[in-house]
Amino acid sequence: MSQEKRLAGIRCGILTASDRISRGQGKNESGQYLAQTLGAEGAEVLAHVVVPDDLETIARTLADMADTLRVDLVLTTGGSGVAPRDVTPEATLRVIERQVPGIPEAARVATGSRAPLAMLSRAVAGIRGRTLIVNLPGSPRGVREWMEVILPVLRHAVELLQDRQLEWGREHRP
Repeated sequence: MSQEKRLAGIRCGILTASDRISRGQGKNESGQYLAQTLGAEGAEVLAHVVVPDDLETIARTLADMADTLRVDLVLTTGGSGVAPRDVTPEATLRVIERQVPGIPEAARVATGSRAPLAMLSRAVAGIRGRTLIVNLPGSPRGVREWMEVILPVLRHAVELLQDRQLEWGREHRP
């Protein structure tokens, strides 16, 4: 598989959590970057939504993407910091069944030396059914930096969730 198409065939959802952007008071640069990057990597973006920083709305939208749209991967941007309205991690924890702490841990460690504010991220990652949900920062720069770190593992994680891997690095063939 070529480097450019690392996510070919993977069905994705993008959720931007932002009061300001949901009111039309700003551009969804981070969400747009995610959509462009996923598309360039061969993924199919089935949903790209902007919601306010509201725990119930975020949780309901994440659950809908996993349960109704049955996407393989949901990436969120925004709402994962320490501000009072930042509730994306809590919404994610409400809907996932198992956590995957290594994903945000690796991103925080990798980006922290050049962006000290990364240590304020409360982002989480986890699994709902066969869907991987990963919180990313809200800033375009943060999203770009985190994607550089997590992109190489996303296909493998999705394949494991779908039982498409029998052993490390060897694809299951029916």
